[in-house]
Amino acid sequence: MPVEPPPTTWDLGSARMDVPDDLIAVGADLEPGTVLSAYRLGLFPMGLGAHGRPPIGWWSPVRRGVLLRDDLHVSRSMRRSVRRFEVTVDTRFEDVVAACADPSRSGRWITRDIRAAYGRLHELGWAHSVEVWAGEDLVGGLYGVAVGGLFAGESMFHRSTDASKVAVHALHHIVYADGAPERIIDVQWRTPHLATLGVREMSRETYRKALGAALRIPPPEGFGT
Repeated sequence: MPVEPPPTTWDLGSARMDVPDDLIAVGADLEPGTVLSAYRLGLFPMGLGAHGRPPIGWWSPVRRGVLLRDDLHVSRSMRRSVRRFEVTVDTRFEDVVAACADPSRSGRWITRDIRAAYGRLHELGWAHSVEVWAGEDLVGGLYGVAVGGLFAGESMFHRSTDASKVAVHALHHIVYADGAPERIIDVQWRTPHLATLGVREMSRETYRKALGAALRIPPPEGFGT
């Protein structure tokens, strides 16, 4: 089971959730207890400075991107790719995060502090990675945080066509293996790429209600927790 860290000293619960903006609060820290408290409230951290530098912003999108149990779209090309690649879980967490943080990527936001924060969460059993392999080469993957029935996806990457889609396919299988409809894969925002995989949007209010139900069930067994 994951190790519960010391509670945060920040009162994230006092942040107003009725603002018509995705950004809810600014400040606090990236200690494990703070980040977990944020996820349990429907928030996630991302820096406001250039390329994700401080100050830290705490976000709750007005329209939240989610991949639900019955929504994954598996195309014929994805089926072929699933057979072509190998998938592992939690074997190369640091390498997956490093690939997602590659400074050559456009829109990069994963800073050294973010990498360290999620590394600590991984050591405590909360953050997980899915790795996609072509032979001995790491060609894709994703990472995020599992809190109860919530998997909060943070970032993904690919170095081979469809490798990130295969990572999402594997994640969906892990999270929804028991068929529990209360589980949620949260992807933060619905991008055109994620929409092709079946990601839909929820209002902030609907998401927070669904989150309450998700947090009451245990994490998926596929992460070994």
